[in-house]
Amino acid sequence: MSPAQRILCVYHATQRDDRVSRILGTRGFQLDWINPARGETLPEVFDHYLAAVVYGGEQSVNDDSEAMRTEREWIRRWVAREKPYLGLCLGGQLLATALGARVYRHHEGLLESGYTLVHPASDGAGILDGPMYVFQWHNEGFEIPSGCTRLARGTRFANQAFSYRPHIIGLQFHPEVTANIMVQWFHEGGHMLTDPGAHDAETQLRDARVFEPSVEAWTERFLDHWINRALEAHQNGT
Repeated sequence: MSPAQRILCVYHATQRDDRVSRILGTRGFQLDWINPARGETLPEVFDHYLAAVVYGGEQSVNDDSEAMRTEREWIRRWVAREKPYLGLCLGGQLLATALGARVYRHHEGLLESGYTLVHPASDGAGILDGPMYVFQWHNEGFEIPSGCTRLARGTRFANQAFSYRPHIIGLQFHPEVTANIMVQWFHEGGHMLTDPGAHDAETQLRDARVFEPSVEAWTERFLDHWINRALEAHQNGT
């Protein structure tokens, strides 16, 4: 299969049928899954792939584990090549770190968990047409790296999306998460539902019934745009 048809998916928890991988699969891409947290080795031949999607996880970018140090360095080298990249929550934080920005806890120790409203950033354009409710689950956020453009903003964590290049984007929120994945997360990390700032499970599931259709439609549009930019970069030799 041509590298233009292969996307590397880097994950940190149980592999799931998430929204992003499902949409990419329907676009005809082969998805290769690697979990560095389990000791699986990230590829050294970058040209075998069109792009990388780096998912979230319970780890912190600031962890000093060997696995996290290795992944941070791998992403730094991937981005230095200007290879297409999409970071989701932890993946967005890893991108920010690779570009020299800080990832930090909320100043009041709050969790952002559940559907929250994000807005297009005044200094960015392109990924949001207007305010939108998105699913969140994190207690750290990123600064916008130097030379990058903020694309979306929020209230509890001001920075919700940024781009380094049109094909290199970090998101703080989780467009990949469906209601089924939410329920699985409640079982795996239910203790966090009582953390300061978290929405309870009933509220999150009620909100999912309301907001999932708009998130589904947005994710399809967003991924199609990102894929097109990734293919342009590939054709230009990135």
